[in-house]
Amino acid sequence: MNTKRFNGTKSFLKRFMMMLLFSFSVIVVLSDELTYDAKVVLIVFLLTLILWTGTRLPVGYVAIGSLLLLIFLNAAEQELLYTSLSTEIIWMLIGAYIIGEGFRSSGLSGRMTSFIIERANHTQHILFYLLLALLPLSFIIPSTSGRAAIMQPIVKDISQQLNSVREKEILALFVPVIILLTTSSTLLGAGSHLIGNELLEANGGERISYINWLIWGLPFSITIGLVAFIIFIIFFSRALIYRKNKTTRINKRSNPQPLMTIEKKTITILTILIVLWVTESYHQVDLGLITMLGAFALMTPKYGVISWKKGLQSVSWNLILFVASATALGKQLVETGAVHWIENGVFQLLQIFSFIPDGGLVAIMILIAITSHLYITSHTTRAVILIPSIIMLSYSLQLEAQTMVFLSLIGMNYCLTFPVSSKALLIYFEDEGCRYNAKDLSKMNLILMPIYFLLMIIFLYTYWHWTGLTIS
Repeated sequence: MNTKRFNGTKSFLKRFMMMLLFSFSVIVVLSDELTYDAKVVLIVFLLTLILWTGTRLPVGYVAIGSLLLLIFLNAAEQELLYTSLSTEIIWMLIGAYIIGEGFRSSGLSGRMTSFIIERANHTQHILFYLLLALLPLSFIIPSTSGRAAIMQPIVKDISQQLNSVREKEILALFVPVIILLTTSSTLLGAGSHLIGNELLEANGGERISYINWLIWGLPFSITIGLVAFIIFIIFFSRALIYRKNKTTRINKRSNPQPLMTIEKKTITILTILIVLWVTESYHQVDLGLITMLGAFALMTPKYGVISWKKGLQSVSWNLILFVASATALGKQLVETGAVHWIENGVFQLLQIFSFIPDGGLVAIMILIAITSHLYITSHTTRAVILIPSIIMLSYSLQLEAQTMVFLSLIGMNYCLTFPVSSKALLIYFEDEGCRYNAKDLSKMNLILMPIYFLLMIIFLYTYWHWTGLTIS
């Protein structure tokens, strides 16, 4: 009986969502404010979203199909397809995959895996050590997808120690979730932070310094990371069955072997990469170019770590094509004015409720930021689209622009609804060797999204307020 009710509720929700999408499509078609190109892009985007979330078609196939449809309907130029592969994030992803393979092939990921496995007596320990390993990564790798790609070989190695398929799924979900939740630790945690900061200064606001962001962002990231860890332990307690046997326990503190030449090479290249990533604001070399230089160095014949062929085979081309096409689709949404039309509607609605106290308006804006990944899939695009409007709205409502930009960027870092909501999630969802279940992600999202929102509100009126982050 419960199963029938669940299926009935699920069917009703599907029909309800289809009615909403159909109603929105009718509004789009009848709107006088939208051009033909904007109408087509919006409808194609809705169709794409349905196929991404409601079917098992490869996300890359759907994304490329959406671009081809736009071009066929004369709503975009043919160059859109070709230029979609020329963005920085594409080359950063390719480089990150190759670097991740170099990290694994050199044996360093095996060392890290051994360190975790030797000290972990059960799965809960493995997740906790991974949490500790992931927290500092946001300081040195300025890309969520880069961090996900770097950690993938380690996750694969650890998963081989687990006998349960269910535990492997949980492990594959835990890592990208923590990567995304800890993005707010530092100003370098995501490119959207830098974009938002630049837009803030360009519109007359005061930039958020690296130190201030660290003071405000790090405690929040640690807190939400620990909360997520606890939720995973409670929610999946029955599935976490791994226990180390007695024989392994006796030998778990074996003496570490000295570093091999190949490992020393990899450490040297990674160290140089980290320094270049962190000092990007000084030398002005793009992060994508730096990442590709590191990947190129790792594949250097005779002196490198991996072969050219092995490096290319490590790249998830399905994900690359998805990111390229989805980014191009997002660009069309912006350039045709489609997103601006939606954005105006949302912020005009906020203006109507200007009588609401400042705290209520801030809560609404935080909610918009947290849910923005549902209609703007690219993290960077979300910042480019929403931050200028948030700054202008802050000035008109006499709110502190710096505070609103920081809160909005923290809110935008939440993107855990669907596998396509983040490239970090897609990397693990598309991996046949160690992938998570999309239903588990949806369930975790239902728990984590309200907690994330409430934690931001609590921090706003306690710690952030005490450390100088004021609303007005």
